[in-house]
Amino acid sequence: MRLDKFLKVSRLIKRRTVANEACDAGRVMVNGKPAKASLNVKEGDVIEIAFGNKSVKAEVLMVADTSRKEEAREMFRYL
Repeated sequence: MRLDKFLKVSRLIKRRTVANEACDAGRVMVNGKPAKASLNVKEGDVIEIAFGNKSVKAEVLMVADTSRKEEAREMFRYL
């Protein structure tokens, strides 16, 4: 699954366009490397997102095309 879509489906970022812009600006890292929105995300990847002066680090546990709000929390684990 594409990185920007995963960020939206997992609700780490609310909208796909915002996720896309964050990737283009270099604020999203996957496994320690800057990532483009088209990067393929798989289970076990570590995603780090810089939001202003704080950053969020999460490990991908599950990849699903769609999810309900309650299920979205099960797609990743905060580190």
